[in-house]
Amino acid sequence: MTLHIGLLVFPRVQQLDMTGPYDAFAHMADTQVHLIWKTREPVKSSAGMILTPDATYADCPALDVLCVPGGSGVGDLMEDEETLAFIRAQAAHARYVTSVCTGSLVLGAAGLLRGKRATTHWAFHGLLAELGAIPVHERVVRDGSLFTGGGITAGIDFALTLVAELVGEHEAQAIQLQMEYAPAPPFDAGDPARAPAAVVSDVRERSAPSLAARGAITARVAERLKLNA
Repeated sequence: MTLHIGLLVFPRVQQLDMTGPYDAFAHMADTQVHLIWKTREPVKSSAGMILTPDATYADCPALDVLCVPGGSGVGDLMEDEETLAFIRAQAAHARYVTSVCTGSLVLGAAGLLRGKRATTHWAFHGLLAELGAIPVHERVVRDGSLFTGGGITAGIDFALTLVAELVGEHEAQAIQLQMEYAPAPPFDAGDPARAPAAVVSDVRERSAPSLAARGAITARVAERLKLNA
């Protein structure tokens, strides 16, 4: 039986949030990976890469795995009722509901993080609690059938963790080896707990406008979730 995995692709998606897991999932046998959006028209990632959906909300099959990546377009999705309705409808029957990076904020906006352990990109981690989640500072967090990955590159770790759940550790390790996923970064600056203080300060300053905008969106969404509870 074919395994159907769907990744949301939307304007200003962070492409590595999506393409890292896509590559890992696509290595599995008897698996069809779908890129889903409202239409099949190409969209631009946050860095300008052109990405082409191959399924729409209307014709997407029932998914075994639903994955929502993050990106600068996440704020719009958090208040996009068409998208939130699609996510809720698929989540009602999917074996696993998942996200990478700030995609977890969209799951939260859909009401799927209430009382659930979850993570997101470190710069936006403080927004999770407002959406009813239990924030956890880990690279991959599982709460039952909910899997959330941290920021951007954590999507590969998340995907391999889920592959092991779906088809076993041996196959997950074989896929990791095929991808030659053996991280050896040139700097120990990928986590705010270890990066130089000046670098952390600089990145926080760069992220401040986006954090403020998403904070305002999160407050509106949190109020709506309370009204609908």
